[in-house]
Amino acid sequence: MSSAGDEFTRLVEIMATLRGRDGCPWDREQTIASLRPYVLEETYELLEAIDRQDHEALCEELGDFLFEAVFIAQLESESGFFGIADAVRGVADKLVRRHPHVFARDTGEAALDTANQVRVRWEEIKAEERRSRPTGKTLLGGIPVTLPALLRASQIGARATSVGFDWAGAAAVVDKMQEEVDEIREVVSAAGAISRDRVEEEIGDLLFAVANLSRKLGIEPESALRKANDKFTERFTTLERRVEESGRTMSDMTLEELDAEWRRVKERPAR
Repeated sequence: MSSAGDEFTRLVEIMATLRGRDGCPWDREQTIASLRPYVLEETYELLEAIDRQDHEALCEELGDFLFEAVFIAQLESESGFFGIADAVRGVADKLVRRHPHVFARDTGEAALDTANQVRVRWEEIKAEERRSRPTGKTLLGGIPVTLPALLRASQIGARATSVGFDWAGAAAVVDKMQEEVDEIREVVSAAGAISRDRVEEEIGDLLFAVANLSRKLGIEPESALRKANDKFTERFTTLERRVEESGRTMSDMTLEELDAEWRRVKERPAR
């Protein structure tokens, strides 16, 4: 059976051939910019396989995800910037550097016994790395603006935490969420036209607080929202089918009737 190193080298060589003079016209036309939608597509397909816990699909999607990384590195290598070996070396060095409790125990590094201790130390090391970089870099400047908004909010909170700027605990975040809900209620309950800008700001503040509550509780907010979306979709589809089987249409039913049917759907045993 071939090793991971052998198969990875084969993939790199296949990619170089595809980009070569006698390679594939489509692959030869690609640029980093043109590959962006494929990277995004493969990312979401990989996440879907993880959420389904479909191990066969996960194996395939992980391979596709790895291929995009090798493809981009091939383009960068052709332009003289870096090769895939540089990227692999960089992440390996980073992992060793950020896990001194594993790889540098003989230097007096304190032992870490819990995952939370590891997360705190990880952020401390990242903060140290940022301080050692050229001036002009800000603490939050390295967080990609293209990240999904909830994930970016969580990372912003984690960066702020690395310098001690954070809520005291999860309960304090819940209090902040209640404060934001009260402010939203005030806006929508006010007489006259609702200020769209104001309510958008308050909803944004609420979502930011929710993302940071998730972070403090060790929950990935994007994953939590995906699961909530899936749960609602399944229940609503069941509701829709039950109404159709009764010979009625949802648009002909009152809100009270729909709500009663919705409650019956929710009471069904989880699959």
